[in-house]
Amino acid sequence: MTDHLTRADETVVRALAPTGTLRVAINVGNPILANRDTATREPYGVSIDLATAFARMLGVPFDLRVFESAGESVAAVTADEADIGFFAIDPLRGEGISFTAAYVLIEGCYMVRHDSPILENAEVDQPHNRVAVGKGSAYDLFLSRELKHAQIVRASTSPAVIQVFVEQGLEVAAGVRQQLEADARSTPGLRLLGERFMVIQQAMGTPKSRGDAAAATLRAFVEAMKSSGFVADALARHGIVGATVAPAA
Repeated sequence: MTDHLTRADETVVRALAPTGTLRVAINVGNPILANRDTATREPYGVSIDLATAFARMLGVPFDLRVFESAGESVAAVTADEADIGFFAIDPLRGEGISFTAAYVLIEGCYMVRHDSPILENAEVDQPHNRVAVGKGSAYDLFLSRELKHAQIVRASTSPAVIQVFVEQGLEVAAGVRQQLEADARSTPGLRLLGERFMVIQQAMGTPKSRGDAAAATLRAFVEAMKSSGFVADALARHGIVGATVAPAA
């Protein structure tokens, strides 16, 4: 589905891949977008499919730089150690990264124990509540701004949130709905609160230092991937349930 895309201008190609190889930051801490094969440890997923298509459009090889957390991936792109990455849009991250519009929307939710007195999102932000989050994740950044009374406890990565939540006896765990649902299947006695606390807008991004033309090329690529059905097909191919293709920008 990338055949209709116009090959990028050589100046833009050099801006996006100055080493001649597109260095792609991949965060396997978000299983909706990227995972590792259990046998080979090679990454696969929607992010990798998009990276492959973008490198093909630029006409350059690509190198996957795999990170275990969103924070590490953001740091690599911000520091110009990677050329593009896949992130949730956030104003703090936007200081060093030019984002596309979202290509996928994901829900951020709270999880508590079955016997917890907490029934609604509004009851979370209380001084006696401790909320486990993945350090540097989109919901960490969001909740750090939004929660005024509850204490935030940061796990090293998003997949480690439930482990920290259980081991430290915390009151609330926060994360991507699908990750929390998977954790609940392997850790009995947990329940999700019914409503989401945020919609996570997953986008692609490149360092702001690469210039406006490079950012515009990446934005146009994402819009083409949404409108052509590429993103929807990738979600279906990888069996992703619950994430939705973002509307056109």
